[in-house]
Amino acid sequence: MLDRIDFEPVFFAPFVSSSMKVEGEWVDYNGHLNVAYYTLIFDRAADEALSLLGLGPEYARKRGGSFFTAETHVRYLRELPPDSPVRVALRLVDYDEKRLHIFQSLHHAREGWVSATSEQMALHVDLKSRRVVPFPDDVLERIATMRASHAALPPPEDLGRRVSMPARY
Repeated sequence: MLDRIDFEPVFFAPFVSSSMKVEGEWVDYNGHLNVAYYTLIFDRAADEALSLLGLGPEYARKRGGSFFTAETHVRYLRELPPDSPVRVALRLVDYDEKRLHIFQSLHHAREGWVSATSEQMALHVDLKSRRVVPFPDDVLERIATMRASHAALPPPEDLGRRVSMPARY
C-alpha cells in the first residue's frame, strides 16, 4: 500500500485491489470465510484505493486526518472456502466535502464470481478533534477525478438496498 502521494494517480473504473487469499484462521466451523473477515478484506481494499486519494497512513500522520466508516451494508452471496484467492472491485459512487459513498464487490480472483458486496458511507475526520471536517482541496480534487472515472460505469445492481423481510401477500 502507498504511504504517500507524490504523483498524479490514474483511476481505473472500477478500482481493483491487489490479490488477497482467504487465510486458514479466517475460516469458521462451517468451513467458509467467517463474516468478520469479509469486513477485513473490504477494509484492506478500501485502504488501498483511498491511499490513491492521499488518504493513507502518511496523511493521518502528517496532516492529522483520516476517514471513519459511518455505515455499512454487506451482502453475502456465495461462500468462500479456505485458500480462495480474492480481489475487491471498488467504486466511488458519490462524495461531498466531508463524505465518501463507496460500493465494493468481493470476487473470486481466478473464477470471477461475486462472493459479497459492501456499500459504505465514510466520513473525513480530524483525528485531534474526532469531528467530521471537510477534505482539503488537494484531496477533494483527486476524489473528483476518481468519481469522474467511476461515473462512466453503470450503477451497481445492489446499490441502495435495504434490509427488510419480503412482504407476505
